[in-house]
Amino acid sequence: MDQGKYLYDKQSSPDMGITDPNGRLKMLSDFGNSIDIDSNIPPRRYYRSGMEMVRMANVYLEEGSLENAYILYMKFMTLFIEKIRHHPDFATVSVTDRAINAQKLREVLPKAEKLKTRLLEQYEQEYNRYLEEQKQRELERQKREAEEIKQHEGREFPHRVKLPAQKGHTIPGTSVVVMPPVSTDDVIYPDTLELEKPGYTPKPDSLSISVPRTVPLPNVDRSTKPASLLSPSIHSKVGLRDVIVPSRLMGKFMNLAQRNTSQNIETCGILAGTLNRGRLIVTHLLVPKQNGTADSCTTQNEEEIFDYQDQHDLITLGWIHTHPSQTAFLSSVDLHTHCSYQLMMPEALAIVCAPRYEETGFFILTPHYGLDFIAKCRQTGFHPHPTEPPLYMKAEHSKLDNAAYVEVVDLRR
Repeated sequence: MDQGKYLYDKQSSPDMGITDPNGRLKMLSDFGNSIDIDSNIPPRRYYRSGMEMVRMANVYLEEGSLENAYILYMKFMTLFIEKIRHHPDFATVSVTDRAINAQKLREVLPKAEKLKTRLLEQYEQEYNRYLEEQKQRELERQKREAEEIKQHEGREFPHRVKLPAQKGHTIPGTSVVVMPPVSTDDVIYPDTLELEKPGYTPKPDSLSISVPRTVPLPNVDRSTKPASLLSPSIHSKVGLRDVIVPSRLMGKFMNLAQRNTSQNIETCGILAGTLNRGRLIVTHLLVPKQNGTADSCTTQNEEEIFDYQDQHDLITLGWIHTHPSQTAFLSSVDLHTHCSYQLMMPEALAIVCAPRYEETGFFILTPHYGLDFIAKCRQTGFHPHPTEPPLYMKAEHSKLDNAAYVEVVDLRR
């Protein structure tokens, strides 16, 4: 799938091998502009997710993760200044939503501009340090090379010709100086026995030592380039940020769903939370008004969910539902339900609780196949899907936290 379809995509990063400050900034901007509209996702969902996008960007900015903040601000501006108006259902967006979004754009635009200036200054400082490091490396290389040549010459001529100082005499009546014959007694020659050894090769004369005519330009050492867009310490399996799930969340949800479960009716809830130091933390379980059957569950009055999330600055991190009489897996309907979550947030979880079999599954659509396949599938209701390659997988980026607290908000009451 086109990575631009992810609103919060963090799996693909720009090639920050470019060290030029302006080039690096352009790569960030281009990456932030790489977002497309999926006509199968209602514009209302984009407007809701856009607000969450800004919340995430603000957190990144507060934590000093300037590049991530800038990318999300750019995505937000690109989405709502250029792209959303091309959605076939754009006319259905309410006046209220458009007004709220316009106000948010007025807040984001100056933030992004200031952030752009800060990033350029940071890149210039990093680039100057990089050039200075390269200069020092080259000086050290030249120094080592000179030392090696000096040591090499010393090894080539361990013995020197020892000749005593000779004094000549002048022929009377002339200015001609006559030198005595040179004695060869003190001249040290190579051992003749050594010359007779098999395989002996004369050592090269010092004049034959090869010295580079010019100092080659140093290769760019990519290991010393300024920090890349995404720190590997932030991301784990398949490039996704960790999602921290309170261990007690599933038990609390099952207690709320007990009445439905006893009647073989599914129950669903929304996982919401915050971003902190590159990790997504589930802090709230929202249970909306809903209609359920033995194998499906549909939410109602989503406005209540949106309002609560707005009031508490929460980000949607996935959903949870029960399979009262089946095992923990994702049905064809579940796959389509989760697709809309994962298109908005690559890390979004689908948690399935199967009390009859005492199973709990944490799933995501496979990022490189299942997500694209389901997004393009136009069938509705229960329908068969191919099983190979797998359409979904275990969410290895989900982490249980036994000490974490979760607030349960039951909006059905």
